[in-house]
Amino acid sequence: MTSELATHSGTEAAPADARSPVNSWDEFTTLREVIVGDATGARVPSMTDPSAWLACYPTLTPAEIKGVHQGQFPAQVIEESNEDLEELALTLRELGVVTHRPPSVDHSRDFRSPHWTGEGYISYCPRDITLILGSTIIEVPSPMRSRYFEIFNLRPLFQRYLDQGATWISAPRPQLRDELFEQDEQGRPLLGEAEPVFDAANVLRLGRDLFYQVSRSGNEAGMRWLASVLRLLGSDLRLHPLRDVYGYTHIDSTIAILRPGLVLLNPARIQPDTVPAPFDTWDKIWCPEITQHPTALPHTLSEPWISMNLLMVDPKTAIVDADQPDLLRALEKAGITVVPRRLRHARVLGGGFHCVTLDISRDGACENYLA
Repeated sequence: MTSELATHSGTEAAPADARSPVNSWDEFTTLREVIVGDATGARVPSMTDPSAWLACYPTLTPAEIKGVHQGQFPAQVIEESNEDLEELALTLRELGVVTHRPPSVDHSRDFRSPHWTGEGYISYCPRDITLILGSTIIEVPSPMRSRYFEIFNLRPLFQRYLDQGATWISAPRPQLRDELFEQDEQGRPLLGEAEPVFDAANVLRLGRDLFYQVSRSGNEAGMRWLASVLRLLGSDLRLHPLRDVYGYTHIDSTIAILRPGLVLLNPARIQPDTVPAPFDTWDKIWCPEITQHPTALPHTLSEPWISMNLLMVDPKTAIVDADQPDLLRALEKAGITVVPRRLRHARVLGGGFHCVTLDISRDGACENYLA
């Protein structure tokens, strides 16, 4: 299922860059600094935009997409989500994590390129649009037109990190022309290969090893671009393609790396005989059946499995959906201390605790966990 796409030879793990405030090589070592998202102004763009349809509701048919709510999310959804995000930020601070809350960008503003017109989307999930790799900040080329300027609310922080010694780069700005978006046999949009595009949430980090999910939110060309960047970074890095695992959007409701040797897997998308090879010998927690609750809108940006989207604060502590008692028990049985918190509209807005955070600094270095 996986094969190594790109390597850069080396003999030792790269140390953390002591000069930079940015240092994050993985998903699980002790978290020191983080960004938490903001639901203010979140809205659903017009579904006449194939990139919005593809990113938001990729399973819906042309007939079904006509019934989707468009425009700003209900005020209750936004207000309650911001309450939950503030509670998350408070929890992280109580756990000793430096926590930033950049204000949302103004998603009511329309914009245009030479090839299309666009409208804003959401600032709820900073994980989606920025990949942190060691001391390097990478702005990724999202395939969604409505996310073109979403990262602007993070730019003041990135400028500060640059001034303090971080590296800050951006992928080539995608054109996102209509030719990029193909169609399946039911008339639903598919992501083509006209140019490199991917969301950062298609990537999982494990020290020197990165896993890239090829899906409707990340194409093969995007993976090749990322591989080219890894070759420039100078560490002993390996990129593993994940193909035919989950074809829709992001990886972090399918695989969650809890600590070296322990992984949480989605049993609806991965079977015992299809576990990606690097995790084959690891201990596995198969996510229990998700307890479902009513949603504020009939069409949601995420499936129920978003509830397995957790945030590791350190290798023994996780912030987890409080409404999933079976999952909490499974994690506790594996020796993980759970901190139950709520994101009442995670499905509607499309993000769990991993999605709504962007870790800036963790203790881990570029370790070889797969040796």
